[in-house]
Amino acid sequence: MPKMTGGKFIAEFLKASKVKAVFFVPTILSRPLAEMDDMPIKRVLAHSEKAAAYMADGYARVSGTPGICGGQAVGAANLASGLRDALMGNSPVIAFSGGRKSSEKHKGAYQENNDLPIFEVLTKANFQVDTVDRLPDLMRQAFREATSGNPGPVNLQLAGNNGQIEDDFGDLDVITEEQFQKVPSYRICPEEKYIDNALNVIQKSKKPVIILGGGARISEAGPEAIELSKRLSIPIATSVAAYNLVPEDYPLYFGVPGSYSRSCTNKIIMESDLIIYVGSSTGGQVTHFWNVPAPGTKVIQIGIDPSDLGRNYPNEVSILGDAKVTLEMFLKKIDNNLSHDEWIKTVQSHVHDWRNEVDANRNSSVSPIRPERLMKELSEAIPDDSIVVSDTGHTAMWTVQQLWMSKKWDFIRCAGSLGWGFPAAIGAKCALPEKQVFCLTGDGGLYYHFTELETAVRCNIPTITIVNNNNALNQEYDIFMNAYDGKPSNKWGDMWHFNKISFAELANNMGAFGIRVTDPAEIKNAIKLAIESKKPSIIEIDGDVNALAPTAWTKN
Repeated sequence: MPKMTGGKFIAEFLKASKVKAVFFVPTILSRPLAEMDDMPIKRVLAHSEKAAAYMADGYARVSGTPGICGGQAVGAANLASGLRDALMGNSPVIAFSGGRKSSEKHKGAYQENNDLPIFEVLTKANFQVDTVDRLPDLMRQAFREATSGNPGPVNLQLAGNNGQIEDDFGDLDVITEEQFQKVPSYRICPEEKYIDNALNVIQKSKKPVIILGGGARISEAGPEAIELSKRLSIPIATSVAAYNLVPEDYPLYFGVPGSYSRSCTNKIIMESDLIIYVGSSTGGQVTHFWNVPAPGTKVIQIGIDPSDLGRNYPNEVSILGDAKVTLEMFLKKIDNNLSHDEWIKTVQSHVHDWRNEVDANRNSSVSPIRPERLMKELSEAIPDDSIVVSDTGHTAMWTVQQLWMSKKWDFIRCAGSLGWGFPAAIGAKCALPEKQVFCLTGDGGLYYHFTELETAVRCNIPTITIVNNNNALNQEYDIFMNAYDGKPSNKWGDMWHFNKISFAELANNMGAFGIRVTDPAEIKNAIKLAIESKKPSIIEIDGDVNALAPTAWTKN
């Protein structure tokens, strides 16, 4: 076996694993980063460990390959907090953190703290690497854990507050496993009898629907789901995480269900007699806290984690299998196409009525700009084969309700951490630099990690960020209105209003491209100018603080 430092081994292992970028805050991985001088790995120095983790997360979600991030011991808690969204979003992120050497524990060593337990609840796996000879097996295991089953983040705590284990020598073989360099690393094939059982249930239903979850996106099962929808004449919806899998102009598509839903989508699900969940854990958001569908509705659930199957509903049929493989088996088993003509008419009528309801705001020319009009303009201006990265809260609600895309595109949205979008977009651009990457966020979200615009400029990572700047966290409007029992004081703005700041002006001062838009008719041209600039770009939209995203429709 070749003798080398731990640092050289880490660098060679990441290179052999086809890693394109590492996101970090010093001092961690110093020797591996130095070894990467002549390697095709981009070294992205971030301004905070949390942002570095978000960058790795965005990288992982769009590429399906592990995103790499790191921070020293004193920044470990910050790094761990950035892994929370990767855990919730099933994203294969691998973090390197500094930790205590066994010889220095309990002696008051510089920066000494037992950070390992912090990672326990924020990762899928959490390993201590105490000696250099454990690097080969634990790094392989980290890639296996990150990419198998439900993907998720992994932490490798290297001995030493700065991971000084990287300076130690060992006889180390660089052995990688290609299977675990991308998700899904395994494609579980279900037993045929469960496919047969499900088809029997589907054939008896009168009002079935398909709902695609994030697992369907990870499995790349969109084409199979659409074909199944056509063959069995079943309307299809997508969770927020699976939003890009079905084009808006597909006649049987009826939107996004749950808490961020279009009202027509929840109405349709409540009228359905069978829900077919594909790659969904049936969690609180897609079901609006288990209020949609109606109690007693029959459920077929397809997923790769047996503990998810039947967790929230007494499934009629549970199918343990990869979404793509399972749907392929369905398609091979179908003898005759089904017809649900009356049900399809009902579904399409609900969708048509909802589109008419939102039409006025989608075409509004008022200033400040309505979010519906912003999303309409973006739908038309974003180029084919782009990546859209959305923050959470109102941004995600407006996006999945109003960004109607019928072109080839990809979409990722954070699982709940406001501020994730901007650094995640930077990571996404590092993973797929040939694609245009658009970040959609609000001023509340952009403030979290706006310092990373300097990172994007310095590292030449030209993302395009569209910020709906209404100088407030207006998604808190209803929350504080309720806190005041509907009668707010003249001080209630203290809790959700910001000073007026021009992000576009700040962007230009930082060497990026910035432009402020006050007329919705100018949005398309702003997108064009941002693309032409080939710089990290901030398109600041003069947003309407009184425009609140519609809350989820529920049956009274």
